Amino acid sequence: MADASEQDDNGGGESTFTVLVAAVANLGIALAKAVAGVISGSSAMLSEAAHSVADTVTEVMLLAALKRSEKPADEGHPLGYGPERYIWALLAAVATFVGGAVFSLYDGIHTLVAGEELGDPLISYIVLAVAFLLEGYSLRTGVRQARGEAKRMKASFKLYLRHTPDTAVKAVVLEDSAALVGLLLAAGGLLGGQLSGSGVWDGIASLCIGVLLLYVAWVLGRSNAELLIGRPLPGPVRERIQAELLASEHIEAVLELTTLVQGPREALVAAKVDFRDVSTAAQIEWACEQAEQRLREVFPMVSRVYLDPTPGYAQRREEGLNPWP
Repeated sequence: MADASEQDDNGGGESTFTVLVAAVANLGIALAKAVAGVISGSSAMLSEAAHSVADTVTEVMLLAALKRSEKPADEGHPLGYGPERYIWALLAAVATFVGGAVFSLYDGIHTLVAGEELGDPLISYIVLAVAFLLEGYSLRTGVRQARGEAKRMKASFKLYLRHTPDTAVKAVVLEDSAALVGLLLAAGGLLGGQLSGSGVWDGIASLCIGVLLLYVAWVLGRSNAELLIGRPLPGPVRERIQAELLASEHIEAVLELTTLVQGPREALVAAKVDFRDVSTAAQIEWACEQAEQRLREVFPMVSRVYLDPTPGYAQRREEGLNPWP
């Protein structure tokens, strides 16, 4: 992801549309699954209803995250509100765990222990088919945005999805993918129960759906926790930033470089820089200004640049080395 900063300004609007499509689709699907589950007596369908409810809650939280993180910096929050999106996204991952995974696992265990009365599965098959189409459209929207962003970054789709700081899009792609797999599992449980006359297959399908949701919640929770703790820009981007700084005729060395991702299109760069000893104070000031402008041009996501003029001998002394070359 060497060009992780090369994202256009429309990304925020794309993310909002992607999440909104997923939320509307999941709300309708959840209601249909719940009705079908009650009519057919299928625990897998009820688990899928819980799955869709959890996804809907997740997307509502993601919408809140997108809106609140767009607030500009103020006196109380001088670095802006970008990281707030990851707090809401982390809560969304918890919602997936509690609302979807726990219910599905409980319902599956209850079905295996107590059994269930099987009803007419026809309505469930119809709902599953419609849900598959709606979830497929929602997934297509998320994948299209993710592929577009990956192409702009000159990265593979898989690499982008693994490392993107836009966890809203990542959540939609993962949850909709899990939803499609869950629908197939629910259909398999219904078919197994219909052919065997036993609710065991339905219970097993519910357990599988619960395990699937546990995995999705864990992946999303880990990604957001990592960004909340503080994640640097990718290694190739840091190398390019260092090269851009060294391109200045007044900079001899970059002694220390720190980068911090603050949002999908927002990052901070701080560096200890060794300037030429013969450079004047005015030249150093202009070199700092020009370096910041160049970094903002090459890396649009870099919103803040802090350069600390530091003599090379001082840095070596801090590291316990001989201060003189």
